[in-house]
Amino acid sequence: MDEISAFWPKTTLQVRGTLVDLSTPAVMGILNVTPDSFYAGSRAQGEDALLTKAEQMRSEGATFLDVGGYSTRPGAAEISEVEETERVVAAIETLRRQFPDALISVDTFRATVAEQAVAAGAGLINDVAGGSLDEAMYSTVARLGVPYVLMHLRGTPQTMTKLAQYQNVTLEVITELRGKVGQLRALGVKDIVLDPGFGFAKTPEHNDQLLRNLGAFRVFELPLLVGLSRKASIWRRLNITPDEALNGTTVLNTVALMNGASILRVHDVKEAMEAVRLTQFLVNE
Repeated sequence: MDEISAFWPKTTLQVRGTLVDLSTPAVMGILNVTPDSFYAGSRAQGEDALLTKAEQMRSEGATFLDVGGYSTRPGAAEISEVEETERVVAAIETLRRQFPDALISVDTFRATVAEQAVAAGAGLINDVAGGSLDEAMYSTVARLGVPYVLMHLRGTPQTMTKLAQYQNVTLEVITELRGKVGQLRALGVKDIVLDPGFGFAKTPEHNDQLLRNLGAFRVFELPLLVGLSRKASIWRRLNITPDEALNGTTVLNTVALMNGASILRVHDVKEAMEAVRLTQFLVNE
């Protein structure tokens, strides 16, 4: 096996008393409790729709359910902290009642939302801003003692497209993440997952470079989450819609797995699990 296709060393996460083994890549299913996420298939409006979608994802093999109440698509409208909290806490409580063993992630960049979501039953914080939009996030994560997904972002969801300027995107993303990992470690945060932030302050060409160079992130010796599912860099290039972007997503997810992804964050769990199973035959010779 050549160096670029080597998988990451065996890694585990402690999530609400469950030791999650990522030596075989895991899948995180996206559950958006928002009315305006870019892909309509990810929106779960109402308790019945949420439970139906969650049950499907679990039956298809999802290890994590990622609940988000604030759309972070480019140009998305802001909502209040109160509204976001109400959305995600209600969803998490509903999921915990129906699926008490579910491993739930909260997708938020606000520390107070994260704290209330964890109190409601979430076991992992997925922060698209990597702490840059709430100075209380790192100390909150440290106090709660939960795993933290540290994503790379410049600016905000409203301004990020103007900040996609790099001399070497891979090197600059690694450098910026390294400083944040240091801050988290200094506070005692043990379980950190890295996310290069595909599509967040990145052009399609930047996404290409990051995907080609995922192996460079092994310098951190941390698990890597990749979120490419149905993104604009797929469907715009193929002149299709997000609804038609599943095949393109699977292609890029396969590349990510071959280059070291530990978690795939997706809208379509069944297809992602198939990619995981098939790539395992190639890397476990």
